[in-house]
Amino acid sequence: MATGAIGSNHQTVTTGANFIPEIWSDETIAAYKSNLVVAPLVTRLNHKGKKGDTIHIPTPTRGSATAKAANTQVKIQGDTHGVTNLSIDKHYEYSVLIEDITEVQALSSLRKFYTDDAGYALAKQVDTDLLNLTEGLQGGTVGGAAAASWEKAYIGSTGATLYTGNSSNAADITDAGIRALLLKLDDADVPMDNRSLIIPPICANDLLGINRFTEQQFIGSGDAIKTGKIGQIYGVDVYISSNCPTAAGNSDTDRVGVLLHKDAIALAEQVGVRSQTQYKQEWLGDLFTSDTIYGVGEMRNNAGVAFVVPGS
Repeated sequence: MATGAIGSNHQTVTTGANFIPEIWSDETIAAYKSNLVVAPLVTRLNHKGKKGDTIHIPTPTRGSATAKAANTQVKIQGDTHGVTNLSIDKHYEYSVLIEDITEVQALSSLRKFYTDDAGYALAKQVDTDLLNLTEGLQGGTVGGAAAASWEKAYIGSTGATLYTGNSSNAADITDAGIRALLLKLDDADVPMDNRSLIIPPICANDLLGINRFTEQQFIGSGDAIKTGKIGQIYGVDVYISSNCPTAAGNSDTDRVGVLLHKDAIALAEQVGVRSQTQYKQEWLGDLFTSDTIYGVGEMRNNAGVAFVVPGS
């Protein structure tokens, strides 16, 4: 027969907290996906579970049609195709150790904060690496010296005048500027579909003054706002990102946007976002870590073009 006072000495969710599994991983992945802006707009290469640190991507050369004359042989296409090498060299993590006393006394919202924050931090890092890579579009140099920063980007007002770095000739985005940027992709035979215009927040106010944008503006239901989509112009989806790079010039406050086709840049994930927990007896706490392994690379140099606008 059981003895002891009823309602005492029971194992509760508090006393048994260290034996209760938690859904850290699912929560972090959800937060990660909801905070990605650029990654869904580029080519995704699934390298999960595969070995190696480099992906070799064939880069075919387009052939051309040849007139067929009577009594002559056909012309055999004999182009030499290239290859693009994408290195998987990025490994980022987010860790926190929650001591037992904190686990016992804190609200459950503490865990939710860390899972959300881990997802946000990793998503921001992936987007940062992708956006920084756009400096190399149109023949630019990624990570160049300040004086040459974004030297192949154009100013937003014309889409045709190159940004001059430290002398800061950045100008607000205009309808004419957007059309000039689109023309660069058109002239390079970049497909009309799967194009995206990624802009810093300062540009949103300028776009609202462009009739073409307000006439075509449409935000669907569901995840549109979560992914940063704010509308459409000339058939191109417009996304806003506070993570857009800062260019050298005007006291380093000029902001960079990009008109991008998904074939311009690739993201290869070897290990998607994963979360692990381990009880550390020497610290009397749970160690929570989320990490991801991936690589980014340029695939088609003329399939995107960056532009610079003033930061204020």
